[in-house]
Amino acid sequence: MLNQLLSGDMPRSRALSATLLLILLGLALAPFITSGARPLNTAATICVYIVLVASYDLLLGYTGIVSFAHTMFFGIGAYGVGLGLSHGEPTWGAMAIGVALALLLTLALALVVGLFALRVRAIFYAMITLAVAASFAVLASQLSDLTGGEDGKTFSVPALLTPGFRLFESEVFGRAVDGKLITYYIVFGGCLLLFLFLLRLVNSPFGRVLQAIRENEFRAEALGYRTVLYRIWANVLAALVAALAGALMALWLRYVGPKTMLGFEVMTDILLIVVIGGMGTMYGAVVGATLFIIAQNYLKSLMAQGSSALEGVPLLAEALHPDRWMLWLGVLFVLSIYFFPIGIVGKLRLRRIAARPDAH
Repeated sequence: MLNQLLSGDMPRSRALSATLLLILLGLALAPFITSGARPLNTAATICVYIVLVASYDLLLGYTGIVSFAHTMFFGIGAYGVGLGLSHGEPTWGAMAIGVALALLLTLALALVVGLFALRVRAIFYAMITLAVAASFAVLASQLSDLTGGEDGKTFSVPALLTPGFRLFESEVFGRAVDGKLITYYIVFGGCLLLFLFLLRLVNSPFGRVLQAIRENEFRAEALGYRTVLYRIWANVLAALVAALAGALMALWLRYVGPKTMLGFEVMTDILLIVVIGGMGTMYGAVVGATLFIIAQNYLKSLMAQGSSALEGVPLLAEALHPDRWMLWLGVLFVLSIYFFPIGIVGKLRLRRIAARPDAH
């Protein structure tokens, strides 16, 4: 049953299996094992980024396509929800229309961007996608009447998802079942389904062809596969999943803005997570996103505590000053690359293979 659910792509490592189970349980039970808004916001962000990074890995890790337009599709999905709910009554129908229009726009742009692959390759294709994404971000910033410009746009959500809504009068396991909790489980459930879809996709015959294109496009074409068509389809599917991830992110934040949804910082975060977790493995997105988002949210506060504890040692206290958290995040990234050159998941799976008796 589990093998079928995971499309035959088992973790193949006890350490990885334990880590994935811990992350799954942590995200599933986050509202009940944490208190306050920050931990729950961190958990929801991890859920969204797992799907966003996994969809990008479909391009980079499985097909060998380097694209910088992924945040554009993420932003389109987010703006679809935001604009759908900010005009008129915030109903489920308005949100569904916004998401549907966002997916149609994503499909059209993904096809156009994918068609560039017919004429350009490698770095030239990457530069074109970067230019398209930057143009879209500028457009979103300038259409202030529609998008809210640089300030973005806040919006209301259907009554079921508002903080004042109560599904039950009494609490469940010490937690009120309110609109915020329902929203979290919509995000969690939606991200889980999207991740399982991507896992099924990369382990299907379609996914095997993508991996063949990554390894040797000339040979794949010689075998009769229309490689350009497969590359375009990979681009379209990855873009649609990214748009849905953006829609879930906007639903959780109840806000859309160019910096949050379309900024190049989001693209760099995706690239960092892919490298940390491991390219060409969906589980890399799970491990990488969890570690990166937790570090991004809690490293600063941990450094503040460490700096306070080391007040008697001036040099160490100064080195651990909270204002230097970005420096230490960079150091942690460099160390992760040094010790896990093929990513954390790749290293764990390689260790498992090396430990097998028949591997020697």
